[in-house]
Amino acid sequence: MYQAPRQPAYRYRTASRPNRALLYKTKRTAALIILVTLVVGVLLFAFFEHYNKDTASPASGSKTKQNATSQQPAQSQPAGFNKTAHSTTENSSLWVVVNKKHQLSPKDYKPDNLVVPNIPLRSNITSTEKYVRADMGKALESLVKDASNQGVHLNLQSGYRSYSFQVTLYNGYVAQQGQASADRQSARPGYSEHQTGLAADLGGTTQPSCNVAQCFSDTVEGKWLAANAYKYGFIIRYTTTDESVTGYEYEPWHVRYVGTDLSTEMHNQGVETLEEFFDIAGGTSY
Repeated sequence: MYQAPRQPAYRYRTASRPNRALLYKTKRTAALIILVTLVVGVLLFAFFEHYNKDTASPASGSKTKQNATSQQPAQSQPAGFNKTAHSTTENSSLWVVVNKKHQLSPKDYKPDNLVVPNIPLRSNITSTEKYVRADMGKALESLVKDASNQGVHLNLQSGYRSYSFQVTLYNGYVAQQGQASADRQSARPGYSEHQTGLAADLGGTTQPSCNVAQCFSDTVEGKWLAANAYKYGFIIRYTTTDESVTGYEYEPWHVRYVGTDLSTEMHNQGVETLEEFFDIAGGTSY
């Protein structure tokens, strides 16, 4: 019986090796594709899951990020104190700064809204000194009334002073003490805060000898005034350590009305002088 000759074994093995390598390579590629597909699928699932949460329809009870943002009130930053709310140069301004560098203009300026406040007056007060500006009068009345309710009794020593009155007063200081000493205690005519109607010298009843004197700071009235004046819109204008700034020696009795906005702001900042707060020139020389 005829039998076909068999192929050598080595030929079978040699011919089949390339097919097995190709099969292995194909399987590896397929596995890699599957792995990449799974990874991409997981990433896409996570992305759309997160996106759907952020963009869910209103019916689902959620809001889009855009709508949620639009519903939130704008976060406004607290505005700083407005130092330009009032002029510091106009005679009639609540914040006018009058010192040895800044004269009233005209020099004989007189406020047109002077009133006599309903508070105790010193017994020998002059006819003009009992006046103050109307916008200061009510605040001064409240200050004196509240102090009295607390057992502290203040009175008005001097309010508005006209230009002609200041001429007489200043010249009297010069005649008695010399000009250098007078300039530390009294303003030259046209440079006085009293002429604005916004300044007042206050005294007390416990130690009358300390009225309009530096020992007023040690009296019950002086201590109360130093602690509470700002609450009513006043500042102690000439302080213990600021003569080089304001131009005048310490006057614990001299208050200046600036309104509660400014007095409170200065108190909160720990700034004692108008010159420093508004960055305005002052000093001891004219």
